[in-house]
Amino acid sequence: MPEPTNQHTSSPAIPPDISILIVSWNVRDLLLDCLAALPEAVGADYSHEVIVVDNASADGTVNAVREHFPDVQVIANAENRGFTGGNNQALARARGRYLFLLNPDTKPLPGSIAALARYLDAHPDVGVVGPRLWYGDGSPQPNRRRFPDLLTLFTESTVIQHAFPNLSLFARFRMEDLPDDQSHDVDWLVGAALMARREVYDAIGPLDEGFFMYSEELDWCRRAKAAGWRIVFNPAAEIIHYEGRSSEQAVARRDIAFFSSRVRYTRKYHGPVWAELLRWWLLATFAFQWLREGAKWLVGHKRPLRAQRMKAYAQVLRSGLK
Repeated sequence: MPEPTNQHTSSPAIPPDISILIVSWNVRDLLLDCLAALPEAVGADYSHEVIVVDNASADGTVNAVREHFPDVQVIANAENRGFTGGNNQALARARGRYLFLLNPDTKPLPGSIAALARYLDAHPDVGVVGPRLWYGDGSPQPNRRRFPDLLTLFTESTVIQHAFPNLSLFARFRMEDLPDDQSHDVDWLVGAALMARREVYDAIGPLDEGFFMYSEELDWCRRAKAAGWRIVFNPAAEIIHYEGRSSEQAVARRDIAFFSSRVRYTRKYHGPVWAELLRWWLLATFAFQWLREGAKWLVGHKRPLRAQRMKAYAQVLRSGLK
């Protein structure tokens, strides 16, 4: 457990340079490590505040944060309001000129948050900037994206991609044609770590809470670009992301949130007909996976695993992805 850490914060009367906003659910120890890394990540040149929104964790997160980081503002929700609802609570309270959305399962490296703020200082036409991400094992984590076309919406992260992972459309979607050690414009960035100007938030509003979790950063960045702001990937800032530590605790709920958000995004930007076609296609892919796991269960291959997967796929099918 980390020792209490003094935050380099602004005076209550003076708004900070950076508001660091973290929404957490049952990842207490990772969150505490993340909070301990923040002072070195921000450095001495920028003042900051930290707002943690806890979505009804059952692991003692709220008490631990209050004990070890008394300067952190904590919003303790009685129910899980999702990534978007929690971040909107934090955004409404934030006072900084830069608003940094950060996952709790991250470790910002020294100087990383300051590097993002310096980039915004130097490029007034950039509305949102994100860092280079690394997995916990030190391998690069792709977080740059182009806006998905309909073919991508119907195939990415589905059985199609699992069967044909090397299709060029997936590489294009992840912007693998551009170097990941140079800054450049992107359409959107994965929401594990995003820094936005307050002017962007003032212009386009909060995250769309119709997206409980997933696709909300895609929608937010799309709205920012439509308002005339640039979105930039800046590898000078580096952050470790221990991906999925919250969502992997409830796999079926994760899949329901992920794909129902995709359907909502499709409806919002491509219309109800394509959204309904996508919804039925996605349900068909989960039905296929349920049948495949059932066949393996019948022949006695790793039956506990097959039964667990069938149960999760059945939950997705019952949801209707609505």
